[in-house]
Order: sequence, then C-alpha cells, then structure tokens
Amino acid sequence: MARRNPALFAWLLCGTLDIVYAAVSSVIAGGTTSSMLHAVASGPFGDGARGWGIGGDIAGLATHYAIMGAMVAAWFFVARRWAALTAWPWWLTGTIYGLILYYIMNGIVLPLRFGSPFPPVDMIKAGIALFPHIFFVGWPLAWLTRKDAR
Repeated sequence: MARRNPALFAWLLCGTLDIVYAAVSSVIAGGTTSSMLHAVASGPFGDGARGWGIGGDIAGLATHYAIMGAMVAAWFFVARRWAALTAWPWWLTGTIYGLILYYIMNGIVLPLRFGSPFPPVDMIKAGIALFPHIFFVGWPLAWLTRKDAR
C-alpha cells in the first residue's frame, strides 16, 4: 500500500499514531478515550457532541482523521513542489513541519474555538502537546516522503 499510495499510507499511519498517543495520554491523565474523542468532536460539532455516546466517539474519530488528512495533504502538496523538503534531512523538515502544525493547532485553531491561551501558561503541557506533532506526524511524513522520492 505504501508504494501505490504513499499519502494514504501516511494518513493512516500518522492518524493512528496520533490518536493512540491521545488515548493513552487521556487515560494516564485520569480521563477516558471516549471523553477525549467527544472533546475532539466538540470542535466542529459544538459542546453538545460531548453527550452523544458512541456517536460522539465516532464523530471524534472521524474529525481526528479529517484533520490528519488535511495535515498529510498539505505536506504532500508542498513536498512535491519544493525539492528542499526531500533534499534536507528528514528529521529537520519533519521537526519544522511538526512545529508549524503545533502553532496552527495551538496558536490559531484551539484559541479560536475554545479560547485556549497561546502561548500556553504551563510550558510542560506545551512541550507534551508539541511531542506528537513532531514525532508522530512531522517525522513520519518527512521520512516517508524521502522514501517515496527515491
């Protein structure tokens, strides 16, 4: 599948790595995977999605993969037009892309929808939130793109 459609493979890989990270983080913090998915669904569907039961879980998962689809599509769109992304070291371009995604999500999207402060007050939580953007989205995308480019 990776050779036939690298963007589809990247979308499934990055989306799965990121949602598993979010689920584990939620459980470690004392929450549930379901409440995390409901929170994701509440982004586009409003706070009422938090009470949707299994429908909220499905909506949250669909929302997550839709957002990841946009992240992956943006990467592949730029990577196929800007040779530097495949010429530079994958870990560097992946880190830069992860930082960009972090800023878009935490500096624009979350403040507009939920009123989250940016920059965050708690820098430890900020670092924890930065981790999956770089390691589970940026790095795999950059690495897969280099493999695809050869």
